[in-house]
Amino acid sequence: MERILVVDDQVEVLEYLSELLCQSGYKVIACGAADAALEKISREGDNIGLAILDLDLGHGNDEGLALLADIKKLQKDLPVIILTGKGGTRSAVQAIKMGAVDFLEKGAYLTANLTASVKKADKFLEVIRENRRLKHETDTLKKTAQYYRDVIRLSRRIVGASSALQRCLREAESVADVPRPVLIRGERGTGKELVAAYIHEKSSRAQGPFIPVNCAALSGNLLESEIFGYEKGAFTGSLGRKPGRFELADGGTLFLDEVGNMAADFQEMILRAVEYQRFERVQGTETIQVDVRLIAATNAPIEKLMDSGEFRRDLYDRLAFKEIWVPPPRDRTEDIPDLVEYFVKELVREVPSVGQKHFTDAALERLQQSPWPGNIRQLKNAVERAVLETIDSTIDSEDLKIDSPAGQPSGEAFHDKIANFQKALLTQALAHAAGNQRAAAGGLGLTYDQFRHYYRKFKLNDN
Repeated sequence: MERILVVDDQVEVLEYLSELLCQSGYKVIACGAADAALEKISREGDNIGLAILDLDLGHGNDEGLALLADIKKLQKDLPVIILTGKGGTRSAVQAIKMGAVDFLEKGAYLTANLTASVKKADKFLEVIRENRRLKHETDTLKKTAQYYRDVIRLSRRIVGASSALQRCLREAESVADVPRPVLIRGERGTGKELVAAYIHEKSSRAQGPFIPVNCAALSGNLLESEIFGYEKGAFTGSLGRKPGRFELADGGTLFLDEVGNMAADFQEMILRAVEYQRFERVQGTETIQVDVRLIAATNAPIEKLMDSGEFRRDLYDRLAFKEIWVPPPRDRTEDIPDLVEYFVKELVREVPSVGQKHFTDAALERLQQSPWPGNIRQLKNAVERAVLETIDSTIDSEDLKIDSPAGQPSGEAFHDKIANFQKALLTQALAHAAGNQRAAAGGLGLTYDQFRHYYRKFKLNDN
């Protein structure tokens, strides 16, 4: 135990109590007045673990109770033992109501009673210390959880200000707090999971978990055990119980990506779980009740799958309370410069040694003209590849390597024709302006800086 503060205005009692406690191995701070006691508590703080207070301080109960109230204001959790003379039981009961942990009557049994009471206070202190430790641990976990939520939120940032994207986000925000499923649709790589996370972050469930599952990555049996969990012995290698994603998402959001790939029998299980918010683990008998908001996504042609019987219409009706379409990059080309800047910053943050890189207007123009069949993922790959493979700090159009799926033209011939046409325009403008670059720029409707960019790009000074 930390030091014990003893407060009594009778010198002989103060000395007796101090000596008794010191003999028992405690360190004692002795005070004969209320002011001195408060000053010691203010200065020593947590170094004082217990106060023993004479309730008859100043020959009247009021001063002792007032001191107790002041002590509790300074240190709410400080245990206080009250000493009282004969007939002071009523005031002692009042002191207990004010937060004292025990009271003792001065008399023949004071020595034995005091030792037992101090031990009782020590137990009380152990509980306080444990509560403080748990509170500190909880606060640390909350800060850690908030840190990772912020990191995840940053990694799920949606970049762009195009009208197509903003329309999508407005629709997402409009249903964020509506406790109904949402079906997000769009081509592959357009950021459907980002939109799902956006809905979660804008909802009242934002402090709860966001649990994603890629339904296309797991077969029927594996998907069932992954989403609903399983009991020990459910299958070979299941050595213990495992909670499923539905269970982990309780109080938050479950995101089912690529729901168009789910097997028909599993679709029925999902329908029941979504409808009733209840399910059983694989080989389990206990019905588990949850509170989960479901968001699903797919790039599959759901209408065709329903017509062919591959996707249940009742599940579609349940999932598509609200359908949100995510626009592809070709419908939001004005966002590409912002996306490029974001991808470069993220790569530099992950790999600082690559250094900052700048994309020229020609490079950005080429990126904006690409059809991006691989969508945002392919755009990100092209940007990161150019940053890592280009030695110079400036990345131009010819530094870009844009992959195309097999059987599709790469688009290189198209860009070559554009470049040749631009070069011819500049050459003609220079000829008409008798070599005056500013006049040639004006004739083309370009600023001088823009003209100089193309002049250097096409190396016209070498002609």
